[in-house]
Amino acid sequence: MAMEQPSAEAFYAAAYPRIVRFMLVLAALFVPLGWLWKGTPFALGFAAGCAIALVNFHWLKQTVSAVADRITGSGKAEPARGVVVRFLLRYVLLAAGAYVILKSSAPSVYGLLAGLFLPVGAIACEAAYETWVALRRGI
Repeated sequence: MAMEQPSAEAFYAAAYPRIVRFMLVLAALFVPLGWLWKGTPFALGFAAGCAIALVNFHWLKQTVSAVADRITGSGKAEPARGVVVRFLLRYVLLAAGAYVILKSSAPSVYGLLAGLFLPVGAIACEAAYETWVALRRGI
């Protein structure tokens, strides 16, 4: 069995903070572009979708970590009720945001839906970055 390099382990352990930074950069880049392209309602909907996606991604990471800690019995075990409430709250927040924006205008709904795809873009950026680093450094 090959011994894993400590630098590779540290590199891949830092993937989550990099994805969050990619999400922030993409949101900061595409909100003004959405405003220029489709106007204020689209940009506001996109910003709301980005905010929901960021919160949702953070809560998803916490939920996965809590479940993994429970399964392995390591770390601080979070109460199961808190994990379930946070898991369900993600969908309540998403539904509330969609309802409010749906009541306002169609372009803002399109912006919201586009903003909800923010993690997809950030993960694609992370995959491209990891590929580039792997090819360059051989990690």
